[in-house]
Amino acid sequence: MKQGRVTIIGLRHIPKVRSGDNLAKTIVAVVKRQDIRLRNGDVLVVAQKVVSKAEGRTVSLRDVKPSQAARLLARSLRKDPRHVEVILRETRRVVRQRGSHLIVQTRHGLVCANAGVDKSNIEGQDVVSLLPRDPDYSARRIRTHIRETTGKDVAVIVSDTFGRPWRIGQTNVAIGLSGMRPWMDYRGIKDMFGYKLSVTMMAIADELASAAELVMNKSDGVPVAIVRGYPHRRTRGSARELVRPARQDLFR
Repeated sequence: MKQGRVTIIGLRHIPKVRSGDNLAKTIVAVVKRQDIRLRNGDVLVVAQKVVSKAEGRTVSLRDVKPSQAARLLARSLRKDPRHVEVILRETRRVVRQRGSHLIVQTRHGLVCANAGVDKSNIEGQDVVSLLPRDPDYSARRIRTHIRETTGKDVAVIVSDTFGRPWRIGQTNVAIGLSGMRPWMDYRGIKDMFGYKLSVTMMAIADELASAAELVMNKSDGVPVAIVRGYPHRRTRGSARELVRPARQDLFR
């Protein structure tokens, strides 16, 4: 698969997204307003936060009554027990707790801090956002609307910012996906020196999400980016394919 130049275009001036909004319709309108023409094969990277807002995945902590388990955990984490209660509701299992850090496995199977429950970029002092219930479905719904209204076959990635166990700092990863294979399998292919590769699988969806983050500045209100020029394999796809099965996880 030959590659040339990859271009990343941030979509600016997207209006505030509220519960019930048709996010795909909003994206198409902003694309037209910026005089951008979508192309077949484009990859739209959409920040999880605006997807969650559109889907009503926010919770007012004023309405949350923390359990005894949440109160006990909040004491050691030095967090608001109401916030901890929401995290536990979104959690399948607690992976690790150290100091104020809480790493869990979400009901989607993702391993991340605080189950993705977040206060940043959310209106309201006591409001937190949750991850979409089904990020793959969220991506698929956006993609379907874009295809029906523009006639263009684009892939859609729902991205979120995750930490990494062996590296300092955070990076965007794909938590939802539609319209592309999320990985590139090089196993069995010979490298430039003739050696056959045996374990190399590139997490293409994560790499595209991370590349898009370079123009999706959180403080500038750029929650959507178009990645153009990467020759991905078009298929239905699912971000769940990137979640390592427990039997292959050396750290469980």
